[in-house]
Amino acid sequence: MRVKQIIDEDFTNYKKPSMFIAFPTCSFKCGKGYCHNAELVDMPDITVTPQDIVNRYKRNNLTSAIVCGGLEPMDNLPSLYLLIAAIREENITDDIVVYTGYTESETTNCGLELLSRYPNVIVKFGGYIPNQKPHYDDVLGIMLASDNQYAKKIS
Repeated sequence: MRVKQIIDEDFTNYKKPSMFIAFPTCSFKCGKGYCHNAELVDMPDITVTPQDIVNRYKRNNLTSAIVCGGLEPMDNLPSLYLLIAAIREENITDDIVVYTGYTESETTNCGLELLSRYPNVIVKFGGYIPNQKPHYDDVLGIMLASDNQYAKKIS
C-alpha cells in the first residue's frame, strides 16, 4: 500500500499516544485551499505493506492507538480496509481512528459498514469549514476546527 507519512508517536490527533498514518490521495471535496494536509500532496509516496505497519506499531510500547488521516483515508478504502484487517488479525484491539472529510451519510455509501465489522473503530466526520468556532470533541479528547466535525465510535 502507499502512504505519505508514518509518525510513530503522535500526540495531537487523539487523546491517546498514537501512530499516525497519512494516506496518499484525496478528492479535495472540502477545497484544496482549506486543507490542513495539502502539503502532503508534494511529499513522495512511501510503499509499505500493512504487515510492515503492524510490526512497526507493535515494536513501540508508547503508542496505544492508530490514527489514519490525510489526505483522505476513505478515498483509499481498499488500503484502509487491508490495514485494519491486518491490525485485527494480530489481535491488536487498540483504538483505530479514521479522520475523514466526508459526512456520516456520505461514508455510508463508501464503506463505513466495512469498517464497522472490526472492533474499536472511531471515525471523525466532516471537512474543515473556514471561520468556524473550534470545539472540544469528547470522543477524540481534542479540539476540532469546525462546528460540523465530530467523532463517533462505530464499533
